[in-house]
Amino acid sequence: MAAIEVQGLTKAYGDTLANDHLDFSIERGEIFGYLGPNGAGKSTTIRQLMGFQAPTEGTARIFGHDVRNDRELRQAKARIGFLPGEPAFTPSVTGAELLDYQAALKGDERRDELLDIFTPPLDRQIREYSTGNKQMLGIVQAFMHDPDLLIMDEPTSGLDPLKQEAFHAFLREERDRGKTIFFSSHILGEVRRVCDRVGIIREGRLVTVEAVDDLLERGGKQVRVHTAEPVTEADFDVDGIVGFEAEGRQAQFTFTGDYNDLFAALADHRLVDIEIDEPPIEEVFMHFYGGEE
Repeated sequence: MAAIEVQGLTKAYGDTLANDHLDFSIERGEIFGYLGPNGAGKSTTIRQLMGFQAPTEGTARIFGHDVRNDRELRQAKARIGFLPGEPAFTPSVTGAELLDYQAALKGDERRDELLDIFTPPLDRQIREYSTGNKQMLGIVQAFMHDPDLLIMDEPTSGLDPLKQEAFHAFLREERDRGKTIFFSSHILGEVRRVCDRVGIIREGRLVTVEAVDDLLERGGKQVRVHTAEPVTEADFDVDGIVGFEAEGRQAQFTFTGDYNDLFAALADHRLVDIEIDEPPIEEVFMHFYGGEE
């Protein structure tokens, strides 16, 4: 049985389809990234999985429990840790009071362990928290009862780079312990570092579901080249160059070909600098899916 199974899930607001007949499944013990730009429909999917919004059509099952059935959804939620995109904590309570309340509802056997990694100021009122501190508090409350499934909406939002890396390492450890993790993101690099598979959503439609390595191999890299003399696209007669732009002695493009061919072409020029990075997620969309229905 899959941890999450989504079948024809649709959410309509009048004539607008926020989710358009989504079909995908998430296996137990994997990290699944739900990838798309802001407004693509990621949060709407998560709200339906958690029962905060009812589907217009279709359904989803969590550990076999239908999210449209209140009794079954309660059974499923006992095994879920949830982190919303914008945690709405009571501002007048302290972090410790919030965790105590959550512990009374669902348990907190991993609370101390988590607080060693994520360090919100528990003695202060939440109204005084920075965005990063609120996010760390949210992570602790989501994981502290040791759930089987984690559902998170943009979980690293507001975290500084060191805490982001600590969080990614923690997710990999949780996956190795057999936990299932489903989280949304609009950051391709984040998905690459931690996910086993990814689903890409665009304008409410699921574009693809595939292994992260396969996606990135097809997505190519963003290359920036600074040469000693001006260059043109004709100077780079290599298969796999997309979106070439040049201004004087600097050029940039997306590259999906053989790097040996690229470096052979670059050998004809005196290089001042070169950068090879992952492309922004928008470029991955435009290069592979921009023209598809």
